[in-house]
Amino acid sequence: MTTPTPSGTTRGPAEPTSDARVLLRPLAPGYVTVDGGLWRRTADVNRAAAIPGGLEQLAKAGNLRNLEIAAGVADGDAIGPIFADSDVHKWLEAAAWEYAREPDEQLLADQLHVTSLLAAAQADDGYLDSVPALRNVPRYSDLPWSHELYCAGHLFQAAVAQVRGTGRTELLDVAVKLADHLVTTFGDGPGQLRDVDGHPVIEMALVELYRETGTRAYLDLASWFVEARGTGLIEAHGKQPTYFSDRVKVREATTVEGHAVRAVYLGAGAADVAIETGDAELLAALDTQYRSMERGKQYLTGGLGARWEGESFGDPFELPTDRGYAETCAAIGGVQWAWRMLLATGEARYADQIERMLLNGFLAGVSLSGTEYFYVNPLQLRSDAHAEEDRSPAHGRRGWFDCACCPPNIMRTVSSFTGYVATADGPSLQLHQYAPGTVTAPLDGGTLRLRVETAYPDEGSIALHVEEAPDGETTLALRVPAWADGATLDGEPVTAGTYARVTRRFAAGDTVRLDLPMTPRLTSADPRVDAVRGSVAIERGPLVYALEQPDQETGAVVDDLRIDISGALSDEFRSDLLGGVTVVRASGAVVPGPDAGATTPYGPAGAPSSASEPVRDVTLTAIPYYAWANRGPQPMRVWIPTNAG
Repeated sequence: MTTPTPSGTTRGPAEPTSDARVLLRPLAPGYVTVDGGLWRRTADVNRAAAIPGGLEQLAKAGNLRNLEIAAGVADGDAIGPIFADSDVHKWLEAAAWEYAREPDEQLLADQLHVTSLLAAAQADDGYLDSVPALRNVPRYSDLPWSHELYCAGHLFQAAVAQVRGTGRTELLDVAVKLADHLVTTFGDGPGQLRDVDGHPVIEMALVELYRETGTRAYLDLASWFVEARGTGLIEAHGKQPTYFSDRVKVREATTVEGHAVRAVYLGAGAADVAIETGDAELLAALDTQYRSMERGKQYLTGGLGARWEGESFGDPFELPTDRGYAETCAAIGGVQWAWRMLLATGEARYADQIERMLLNGFLAGVSLSGTEYFYVNPLQLRSDAHAEEDRSPAHGRRGWFDCACCPPNIMRTVSSFTGYVATADGPSLQLHQYAPGTVTAPLDGGTLRLRVETAYPDEGSIALHVEEAPDGETTLALRVPAWADGATLDGEPVTAGTYARVTRRFAAGDTVRLDLPMTPRLTSADPRVDAVRGSVAIERGPLVYALEQPDQETGAVVDDLRIDISGALSDEFRSDLLGGVTVVRASGAVVPGPDAGATTPYGPAGAPSSASEPVRDVTLTAIPYYAWANRGPQPMRVWIPTNAG
C-alpha cells in the first residue's frame, strides 16, 4: 500500500531542533487526522463559525481598525486595550493551523490581508505594535503593562504557524524584522535596555522563531529574558513583583505564583529554553514548579488560577469553587507547558495533564456552537448568582469580551489540537491523546499507518488497526491514564499512569486494542481544600462531571442537593442531549435551606434544620462539566456535599 502524503503542515506549534534535549519528537499535525467524535465536532464548529466570526468580531471591536490606521489606510484614534494587536495575532495563528488542516482560499486570503496591514504598519527599524504607536506611548517605557513584547510574541507564533501551515513567508518576514529589532534593543550590552515584559509569551515565541529560522540570537534573547526575571526589573517600575512571576529567579522557584496565565506562559517558554540549551538544572526546577502546581494549585478540572484578584494563583489548596477564576487562557498555557515537559521527560503524567486540561478546563471555555465563550470557569454557580462584570459566568457564555484574549486563544488551540496527539522517533510511535481518525508516522524502516477506532471519551475501547507497517520491529506506546486502574492491552493488564508498549513486527491487518475502564467514580479532595471539605465530585474516564439545574428533578435546586456516597453510580449515553453526552446518575437527597423568614444562616452545632420542607430522596443527574451553560446560564456545581456533610 502506498502511503498518501499528509496534507498541510510539516511541523507543529512546538518543534524542537535536532539538537534539542528531548526524549519525544512531535508528530506533525498533518500526519494526524480526526474524523469523528468530540474533537471533530469541536474542530468543525471552530472552522465554520468561530474563526470567521472571530475576524468579524476583531473588525467590530476595532482591532483591525487600529492596524488600518497604523498602516496609513484609515484615520482615527486607537481603540481598545493597549495589547489589542495580540488578539489579531492569535486569530492569524488559528487561521494558519486551520488552513493546514484543510486548505481554503478564503481563509488564506483573509490571512494575507491582515498580514499586509501588519507589514504596512511596521516601522522601518522593525518595531510593530499599533496601539502604543498611535497613542504616542514611548516605546518600552512601561513594560509591566504595555504588553509590547507580549504582542510581539503572539506575532512570532502566528508567523511560524503561517509558514508551516501555508508555506507563505510574508508574516515571517515581518516577524524576523521585529525580532532583529528586539535583539538589538534588549540585553546587557552597551546601550541595550535591561527590562522584561510584564506578560510572558515572548520567551517561547522567540525559541520557536529560532527553530524556524536557525537564528541563534533569538534563542539567546529568549534565554536572557528567562534569566532576567526575578532580578528586580519589575519592582524597579514600582510594581509588585509576585503578580508578574518576577519575585524569584525562574531556576530558583519551587512553585507558581501570581497571574496564572503569565506564570504558565513563562513556564512553557523556560521549558523551551531548557530543551534547546540542554539546561538540566532549569528543566528540573520547572518540573518541581509544575508538580507543586499540580499538587495544590490546580482545580479538578485542570483549571488554573484561584483568585479573581489579579487573575492569580492563590496559596496552596486555596481553590474556591464559586469564586474560582480558572481563566480559559490559563488552561491553554498549562497545556503548552505540559506538552513541552512531556517532550523533555517522556513522563505520562504530563500527557494526563494535557488531557485533563483540554477536556475539562479548556473545553468548558467555548460553547458547543463554537461562538460563545467563558473567560472564567468556576466550579459552581449558585441559583441566585448575580451577573456583575462582563466576565461573570452568571451571564452565561459571551460572544466576545472587551479583553478578548480567550476567544482567539481557543481558536488557535482547537486548530492545532492534532499536534498534541502523538510523537514519533526512530522505530517508535507514542500515542498520548485518543480520538477517532488516522495516524501516519514516518519511522525507521518505513511508515506506520494506524486507523484509530474509538468513541473516546464516552467509551474506553481504543482499537488501532494497522494499515501499513515498516520493515522490522516497531514499538507502539499507548498512554494508560492514571485514573484507568484495570486497563488492559490486548486483554492483558497494564499499569495506570504509564505507557503500555508493544514491540513487534507489525503487518497490515493487525489490530491492537487498549481498553480503559469507564465506570463512573467519586473523587474526594485533600482536606486542606477547605472549600470542598465534606464533598465529592463525579468523574468518568477523563471527564469531570457537574450537576446542572435543567437535569434535576422538579423542585430539586442544585444548591440544596446532597449525594449518597454509599449508592451506586449508573451511566447512559444520551444522543439527544448537548450534542451527545454520557450522563451519570447517583442517589441523593434534597436538603432545603432555612425558612425564608430566618434571620441568620447560623445556629447551634447539631441543631435540627429550620427548613419548612422535609428532606426527600432524589436521583441526581450529572453531565460533563465542559457541556454546562449551553442551555443558558444555569445553577451548577462540580463538588457535591455528601449525605454525611
